[in-house]
Amino acid sequence: MKLNAMLLSTALAVTSIFTVSAHADNSTRIAVTSALGSVAGTAIGKQMGGNTGAMIGSAVGGAGGAAVSTNKRDRTAAAIGGGLGGVGGYAVGKNVGGTTGGYLGAAAGAAGGSVLGKKVSQDRHYDDRKYSKKHYRKHRRH
Repeated sequence: MKLNAMLLSTALAVTSIFTVSAHADNSTRIAVTSALGSVAGTAIGKQMGGNTGAMIGSAVGGAGGAAVSTNKRDRTAAAIGGGLGGVGGYAVGKNVGGTTGGYLGAAAGAAGGSVLGKKVSQDRHYDDRKYSKKHYRKHRRH
């Protein structure tokens, strides 16, 4: 119980520090805030609703951490990636290493998922600019 309280308070403190000074488009910052949000959500969810609560908490925390530290354009994709990564990481970590493994898995999954989601969104924006409707109008037969 003391370990959970210490993990939770540390995660909340560090998350609040990162959210105050978060700059958009920094992958490391997005990964850290998503990971810490997922760990905090997992700890709170586990106290409130056991393993199911921990899974829901890891998703909400990972998505929230990613959304806070990502720019407006890529926010949704990073939040979805952080949430799904947090749940998947918690499930795998819990099966491999118990409760501590669940926390570590949630952190790693949320961090990787949020950065991957941001990257996919950026690539999609790049493709939209590269192949715009204007490009196709030039070469279309009339």
